[in-house]
Amino acid sequence: RLVYYQAGTLEKLVINMRTGKLISRKSLSPKPLELGSINPSYAGKRNRYVYMAVMDEIPRASGVVKIDVETGREVGSRFFGAGCFGGEALFVRKETENAASEDEDDGYVVTCTHDENSGDSMFVVMDAKSPELDIVAAVQVPRRVPYGFHGLFLTREDLSSL
Repeated sequence: RLVYYQAGTLEKLVINMRTGKLISRKSLSPKPLELGSINPSYAGKRNRYVYMAVMDEIPRASGVVKIDVETGREVGSRFFGAGCFGGEALFVRKETENAASEDEDDGYVVTCTHDENSGDSMFVVMDAKSPELDIVAAVQVPRRVPYGFHGLFLTREDLSSL
């Protein structure tokens, strides 16, 4: 199983690992998607969810969608509204006592948005489990963050091991 991205499309490819032959190919969304993110604990492992920016007009994202790659369906979305655009959608996992017992989507999706009508820029935190990707926090930032800006989030443990 492989999730494949090309020119604004997200496809699921199933490949026979012994022969290298393509078994099936299925589009997972009709939307133009970019800048995907998964729970970093699942990097290199079988994962179920991917969070992607909806890129109706590059480099401005009109929203974020959550795709279930097992079912091939969109299971969550948040759109920013008229004249408001975001960037890369990053998954940040919740820190819990027992990481092994947490669900893959137990965390947050974060992005920076810019309202072109008001000039306001926000750092937005969304609940990754919510079907509407409910906003749980939004902090106004003092300067505009450029569309397409990339980021990375590390835990305290990650930082202390550097």
